[in-house]
Amino acid sequence: MMLSRSNWTILALAVLAAAAGGWMQRASQRAHVPAGVQVTENGDIAPDLTLTDLDGKPHRLTDYRGRRVLLNFWATWCGPCLQEMPALVKAQANVGEKGAIVVGIAMDDPEHVRAFLANHPLNYPVLLGRLDSPSTSLQLGNVGELLPYSVLLDENGRVLASRRGALDVTQLQQWLAPAAR
Repeated sequence: MMLSRSNWTILALAVLAAAAGGWMQRASQRAHVPAGVQVTENGDIAPDLTLTDLDGKPHRLTDYRGRRVLLNFWATWCGPCLQEMPALVKAQANVGEKGAIVVGIAMDDPEHVRAFLANHPLNYPVLLGRLDSPSTSLQLGNVGELLPYSVLLDENGRVLASRRGALDVTQLQQWLAPAAR
């Protein structure tokens, strides 16, 4: 089937409009990043942030070097975050001691996190993200600061992938599978 000249023109304009819309959306998101704040992107080495656990003990992201790391940003008030947790627990249980590790980063009040974890224990570490600007999730690429948000780091701390929204079981298996050597 041949398209007429007017149909080709309409198709070309639609493609241009879609491309321009995507560019404007990305530019709009970047506009919300405070001046001077470095936002990590795929391929970058993640910043060596220091976050505390619920006991106040500091943990550096570089402490996890040598292992693939799934950083999962969540909050107790985030329904999709809580729905995703059982899959994260199951995935962590399946990778073993030396495999990948899930690290939950709670973007929430520490008291709410403590109360939640008292009733819903997890088999992976939970650290407290920084809520003030620039937030921990923003620094690791979450320019929309939406939850849940996940970042996959390789054994050297390089960002392999990121995702806004809940991870499904298939994606979790792919992300946490042993790296091809």
